[in-house]
Amino acid sequence: MKYFLQFWLLVSMITVTSCVNLKKVELLQQKSITELEKEIENDRTSVYRIKSGDHLFIKVTSSDPETSKFFQTDFPELMNPTYMFLNSHKVNSEGCVSYSFVNDIYVKGLTVEEARAEIEEALGEYFKDVNAFVKLVNFQITILGEVGNPGTYTIDSEEINILQALGHANGINEFGNARKVMLVRKSPNGSIIRYIDVTDNGLLQSEYFYLLPDDVLYVSARQSKPFSFTKFPYSLMFSLVASGLAIFSLLN
Repeated sequence: MKYFLQFWLLVSMITVTSCVNLKKVELLQQKSITELEKEIENDRTSVYRIKSGDHLFIKVTSSDPETSKFFQTDFPELMNPTYMFLNSHKVNSEGCVSYSFVNDIYVKGLTVEEARAEIEEALGEYFKDVNAFVKLVNFQITILGEVGNPGTYTIDSEEINILQALGHANGINEFGNARKVMLVRKSPNGSIIRYIDVTDNGLLQSEYFYLLPDDVLYVSARQSKPFSFTKFPYSLMFSLVASGLAIFSLLN
């Protein structure tokens, strides 16, 4: 009887330790921001600025028939990531990009929107009613650590936030520490490191909520890894319990 109680106590302890505290994994909990009825604003102080080596996809349209014909905007184009990269224009070491016969349009240090305006202005000296579409096609982020699918991801959209990025990697797994996600971001002199608590809804106002190209996220493991409900051998445990009960009934 004594040993059976000890065995049952061990089973109970394992079951308890298998439970995961939802406060440790639930995202955007009501912590820093308590007035949820109001719109949560983000100042977006961190913006990406074009650097040498970037690839820009440039498409020019115009309401002027001659200009439109010159840039062949009447022909359909496959606007998929592969097509856009193969038809992109690389920013050279001097920070300039060339398009058509217009060379050395300086775009280094500009945002994509500012670069679009510069390209429109440069082309406007030769063509009528020019409208430029500019997209950064080497927008990649890397997600490592305790996530479903770690790896490097190419982002097709103009922007992505940290929650969407984790979604690309199938989220934080049962071992991940959602309160300590490390962000590594390039800086003019190297890199900066910030630790982010994605369980705090104050993240929505953070300058690090939106990611920049070449950002790296690393989800560290919790100090004590709990047993996973999906991986725990319940069938074996129930068989052992059933066998124990059968032996106990025979002995008594």
